[in-house]
Amino acid sequence: MTHSPPTGTGLPLGGDGYPAAGGVERRPAGQDESARANRRWWDAAAPAYLAEHGTDLGDADFLWCPEGLREAEAGLLGDVAGRRVVEIGCGSAPCARWLARRGADVVALDISGGMLARAADLNRATGIAVPLLQADAGALPLADASADVVCSAYGGLPFVADAGAVLAEVTRVLRPGGRFVASVNHPLRWPLPDSPEPDDLHVTSSYFDRRPYVETDGSGRTVYVEHHRTVGDWVRAVVGAGLVLEDLVEPEWTPGRTQTWGQWSPERGALVPGTLILVTRKA
Repeated sequence: MTHSPPTGTGLPLGGDGYPAAGGVERRPAGQDESARANRRWWDAAAPAYLAEHGTDLGDADFLWCPEGLREAEAGLLGDVAGRRVVEIGCGSAPCARWLARRGADVVALDISGGMLARAADLNRATGIAVPLLQADAGALPLADASADVVCSAYGGLPFVADAGAVLAEVTRVLRPGGRFVASVNHPLRWPLPDSPEPDDLHVTSSYFDRRPYVETDGSGRTVYVEHHRTVGDWVRAVVGAGLVLEDLVEPEWTPGRTQTWGQWSPERGALVPGTLILVTRKA
């Protein structure tokens, strides 16, 4: 069963409301192909994604990852009051609104106009008027040394072909001593099946296979791209961009949390990490 796609995406939707994938493969995918596909995918998927996860994300809350770690408990960004904060890959912008409530001067960016439209709706509903910009993470429309903090909760970095270019842009817009914190899929996730069941925890591909995961539609057109990097790749990318790596956080499953989110589940989360958080600063 398929549904009509949101206006302008050209992507047929499956019965779950997400873009229907006609095929899946591992192969190289460049920056332009990745950005074009993921912009359309998130434009089309925004209603289904927020219907499924909106309650967990909240309207003005900062959830770092499906394991349930929230910035209110983690404090990875430090005191944001009076600080200029940039969120990359904001989606519907609940993190940005949470930061604004704590006194931060926030601007939120996303590549998807569909997600930003819902962010604007929630700005009006909550009365928290966070500025929203449509932009690619690799070309931030911001001045040099204009931000005290840059953050990204699963936004942008897993979907770009050139993570080094994004990190270079982050370094450019950060002021000296500024912080950059980002959560990404844990690299250990990639050689394991995309399933929340513990019984499926067996290696099905190489951890060192950096070829992106690519979904195509029925005509072979690329509709979704996600990129894999090892832990070492992330460390080298951070250091290569001129950032100082302060911590690598691997969140454990929050006790009592029952939410299943894609391949993340309480049972699987008790056994293997699903998220890696890079905690860095500009020297």
